[in-house]
Amino acid sequence: MPVHAEAGISETEHQSTHDLYSEFASIRNRTIELMGSLSTEDCCVHSLPDASPAKWHLGHVAWFFETFVLAPYETAFKPFHSAFRTMFSSYNAEGETHPDPKRGLFTRPSLSVIQDYCRNVDERMHRLLLSPPDEDEMLYALTVLGLNHEQQHQELMLADIKHLLSQNPLEPCYQLPGKGLFVNLPATPASMHWQDFDGGIIQVGYAGQGFCYDNESPRHKQYLAPYRLASRLITNGDFLQFIEAGGYRNSGVWLSEGWDWVRSHNQRHPIYWRRNDHEWQEFTLMGMQPLQANLPLVHVSYYEADAYARWAGARLPTEAEWENAGSRQRIDGNFAENGHLHPAAAHPDNSHDSHDSHDSPYLAQLYGDVWEWTQSSYSPYPGYSPAKANPSKPISAVWDEAVGEYNSRSMVNQYVLRGGSCITPARRIRPSFRNFFPARTCWQFSGIRLARDI
Repeated sequence: MPVHAEAGISETEHQSTHDLYSEFASIRNRTIELMGSLSTEDCCVHSLPDASPAKWHLGHVAWFFETFVLAPYETAFKPFHSAFRTMFSSYNAEGETHPDPKRGLFTRPSLSVIQDYCRNVDERMHRLLLSPPDEDEMLYALTVLGLNHEQQHQELMLADIKHLLSQNPLEPCYQLPGKGLFVNLPATPASMHWQDFDGGIIQVGYAGQGFCYDNESPRHKQYLAPYRLASRLITNGDFLQFIEAGGYRNSGVWLSEGWDWVRSHNQRHPIYWRRNDHEWQEFTLMGMQPLQANLPLVHVSYYEADAYARWAGARLPTEAEWENAGSRQRIDGNFAENGHLHPAAAHPDNSHDSHDSHDSPYLAQLYGDVWEWTQSSYSPYPGYSPAKANPSKPISAVWDEAVGEYNSRSMVNQYVLRGGSCITPARRIRPSFRNFFPARTCWQFSGIRLARDI
């Protein structure tokens, strides 16, 4: 997800730099493991302008730590390769993003050289964090930001790989199906009903101590009218009814721009659905699978989500409505740690295992499984202001370069998604976390929860 942001780090949340390196090593090991199922050829290409090759992701996460942590803090700093400073940067020397399509043309350096680059950065980070400068808050903050940044790219890597493999006639598997994910599913989906939420003045935005992105702040008051949310996500079976009712041919349920998108792309179904011998199938990271009606719908654009909601006599929630509900439940769901890498069926009805208060409405699958589109445009909160460097502290200029304006520069023509997905590390998610993508985006693990006014 295109979130490069500023961190908020509480002094009371600090762990030792020795522990911080252990966390660094754990996250880096997972990045390497994610590439373990890929061939060298898989790592060198990509299939979408918005995506990147796996080996670029690997070089990019190493680049972040070399550029923003090692360069200002390492004694006698020397880059692994001077050209990597721009090759693996999101921005070129003029402050513009590298055109993503060109990354697939980087046949050199080889994957093995990039792996050497990562190992070199790992060793240097180890030395730095085992003997850090005394009480340096900025070193800690930059390292924590880099850890969150790398987990972000782990998720991006899986989404990019899925789209790449879906273009292959061999229909290859990234991993073998997990036990029970596509078999022994419930005969009928969990019933969907409406959970009501009172209106009034609520607090929106990050509240706590520790890491957050700057787009989650400042915390502020917002008025909500009474509303209701669907008790579960929309399933494949639900969306199939929309297709069979002619939803992709009914201009009346589409936004004008969405209808243009449908016609220009000849869109007739979600991006990874296939019709084969009168049977629907779905491409997954476990290869092609029979479409399971009771699994959550995934990989739909904002246009499709909005059209389905209109067709169903509902709407998408606002991000404030979602956060108001999300702040009442523990963060528990189908995340990357489960290893499924695909949305799972809803828990049986009346399951409240992750419910903090039985006095508050319970929503199944609120966290994990799929990122939930909201109708909210991605824009700054009232009072938002990107932090600027302290000119009296030269090291803070590094902070500005790393994080100072990424989110503010992205706040146009995008919509907010909430809740995380089955490929999101659970520790990345909190009620205030804001993901964002353009309305056309459907290669991300995005789905639908309905809302209505009361």
